[in-house]
Amino acid sequence: MLIDSHCHLDYFNQPGECADVVARARAAGVEQMVTIGVTLAQSRAAVEIAEQFEHVWACVGVHPNHAADVLPVVEPGALADLARHPKVIGIGESGLDYFYDKTSPEIQAQNFRANIRAAQLSNLPLCIHARDADDDIAGILREERATGGDFSFLLHCFSSSRALAEAALEMGGYVSFSGILTFPKSQALREIARDVPPERLLVETDSPYLAPAPLRGKRNEPANTVHTARVLAEVKGLPEAELAALTTRNFRTLFRKAA
Repeated sequence: MLIDSHCHLDYFNQPGECADVVARARAAGVEQMVTIGVTLAQSRAAVEIAEQFEHVWACVGVHPNHAADVLPVVEPGALADLARHPKVIGIGESGLDYFYDKTSPEIQAQNFRANIRAAQLSNLPLCIHARDADDDIAGILREERATGGDFSFLLHCFSSSRALAEAALEMGGYVSFSGILTFPKSQALREIARDVPPERLLVETDSPYLAPAPLRGKRNEPANTVHTARVLAEVKGLPEAELAALTTRNFRTLFRKAA
């Protein structure tokens, strides 16, 4: 059994489309999936989707590129309240993204810290988006852990530096790999994945984005977790079934509410 630890099912919004996507995932052996919020409104939509499907969980949070959509930034308590729902198993996605110039670094940092505080309040793991902001991500994580207390977290769709991976692992974090791992030019990323401790690995699609190598250019969906898992198994030198069992076990360790 595989679990897609990060997808965006609210983007499959044509009549009956989401149900078809979930059914195809389960037919492919991806038995559960987590749909992720990127705004407060889309977080509520993620919860509604999770309510409709037994095998779907939700995370609630505000993405860095949407941090300035509604100001002041989201209150930690608002996310923590939403996270009380039985199908909500984490906070996020949140973090920093300096690749796009959609939100100032200052507002992104305020939003990131608010999402971290929500994770601390709710005692749920935080799903982190990191793009071209490795040093600041690591710095904020260390600061917030020192001032507000420990919290669990996941670097989702990892494509950052080895230094960020090592910093996250040192703080007890987990690392999730997406279809980027399968791209021909991702050898350096595969080398990082090789060195991540097996007990800290997860797998995801980030669908509808980043379809893995056999399907590049097409819309991605949770069923395609199998392609990334296959490459990750090769990288780790494990049989595919063992990799599936390993990442599922890690998922349930991190997302305790889904156990």
